[in-house]
Amino acid sequence: MIKRARPTSEIPTLVAERLKIWGKCIRKQRVSQNITAQDLCERLDISRPTLVRMEHGEGNVNAALYLAALNILGVLAFAVPELDITLWQMDHGGKRARPDVDGSDYF
Repeated sequence: MIKRARPTSEIPTLVAERLKIWGKCIRKQRVSQNITAQDLCERLDISRPTLVRMEHGEGNVNAALYLAALNILGVLAFAVPELDITLWQMDHGGKRARPDVDGSDYF
């Protein structure tokens, strides 16, 4: 089975807009830091066409590549601020979450 990328038209608008901003940021930072496209491609281990798609903010590029490029360019913390610990840390007190009747979790 061949895995195909989701068309950009199927990506939520807010996500598509964020990818466009990330792409513009990657291009601006690469150029302003005098990093050639070839050098960034080598550092990311990607092809030139992939970098072009990334710099255009296309949704068919792996999100990890966007994040890796932002990191290499030194702007990851600005583009993707660290999430507050309460948004991702699971604190169940050793109990496993089970869905409640209404679909919410309880502990």
